[in-house]
Amino acid sequence: MSEETTDETTARPSVSGDDAASWPALVLVSTPIGNLQDLSLRARDTLAKVDVILCEDTRTSATLLRAHGIGTRTQALHEHNESARIPALVEAMRGGTRFALISDAGTPLVSDPGYRLVRAVIGAGLKLSGIPGPNAALLALTLSGLPPHPYLFNGFLPPKSGARRAALQKLRGAEMAGLGATHLFYEAPHRLAEFLADAADVLGPRPAAVCRELTKHFEEVRRGTLAELAAHYAANAPRGEICVVIGPAVEEEASAETLDTALRAALASMSVKDAAAAVALATGLPKKQVYARALQLSQDEG
Repeated sequence: MSEETTDETTARPSVSGDDAASWPALVLVSTPIGNLQDLSLRARDTLAKVDVILCEDTRTSATLLRAHGIGTRTQALHEHNESARIPALVEAMRGGTRFALISDAGTPLVSDPGYRLVRAVIGAGLKLSGIPGPNAALLALTLSGLPPHPYLFNGFLPPKSGARRAALQKLRGAEMAGLGATHLFYEAPHRLAEFLADAADVLGPRPAAVCRELTKHFEEVRRGTLAELAAHYAANAPRGEICVVIGPAVEEEASAETLDTALRAALASMSVKDAAAAVALATGLPKKQVYARALQLSQDEG
């Protein structure tokens, strides 16, 4: 299928008159993550009225648009062509063409293309708007049974175990420096068991939930410890779209080893003074003691 499609047989309302002057140059439209009935009325109306819909994959979006009788022209905008297409798109917006941006599913930009285009639209002084709607990560958070706030959305971690474990170790270091949050991740089904095993090894025993195929016929939310979930999915290969929710770290008394780990993580991005203050607040240890140790670590590693 070509990157651009039209449906001349479908009558379509358009933006005109005073509406055209106030209509945003670009509207970010959230689309269903599974059940096509989850498209809001305002989202459907907007997609029908804009001149062009920018899609991550026009073939995927065609199913949604046909289901709602929307015949607006579509163009592909994905990670491989976004940078090259931005100048022409911004120029078209300056000329009055009105665009909507959708991803294959869910909220645009959340682990999907579009960020660079949004930055360009803002930089050009053009009007930007959005229509809220489905988001897999937030739905998974609410279904997980884990603390809903604060939470940290991490998207996809690196696919290879070494880089993935390094990313998880950074999160663990941040937790030792005071971060307390429920973590949200996206993961591919063929990597899920390995991801859970790495998370169990690096983050330690804690509750988690695997949310799969949300809003679809085979929706599943499986809860347990990281180790239990890793064992289950190692024996039962999953399918579909997956979001993993991992509970916050359990508060523990700071030892000399955890103090050093927390300080090293903080010193990677802070001054000695700021790192000591942050870790002292997180651990409850005396500021003078933490500062002295931070200064010593900084000098040793320097």
